[in-house]
Amino acid sequence: MKPRFLADANLDQAIVEGVRRREPSIDFLTGHAAGIERMTDPEVLALAMREKRILVSHDLRTMPRHFREFVARRSGPGVFLISQALPVASAIEELLLIWTASDQSEWENQLTYLPL
Repeated sequence: MKPRFLADANLDQAIVEGVRRREPSIDFLTGHAAGIERMTDPEVLALAMREKRILVSHDLRTMPRHFREFVARRSGPGVFLISQALPVASAIEELLLIWTASDQSEWENQLTYLPL
C-alpha cells in the first residue's frame, strides 16, 4: 500500500499543498481536516495509528519523545520530522520520493528525519 500522510497541526500547509499539486493521487490529510489543532502529541499519534497514516510534523522538540513512548506500548504508522529550516520545495521532493518508492509498512514504528 502506498504511504498515506497526516499533517500535524504545525506543518507548513505549503508542503501539503505542494505535494498535492505535484501528485493529486497522494492521500495527505491536513491537520485541520482531521481536527487535531487542540490534541496532545499522544492523541495525534493515536489518531494517526487508527487512520493508518504516517504523521508529518515540524515538532522536533516534543514529538520524538512522545513517539518513542507511544511505540513502546503499541505499533505506530511512523513519523516524518521536517526541520522548519528545510526549504518547502525540498520537503515536497522528499515526501514525493517516499510516496513513489516505498510502501506504508516500511515506515511502521519508524521516526525519520527528513531529508533522508
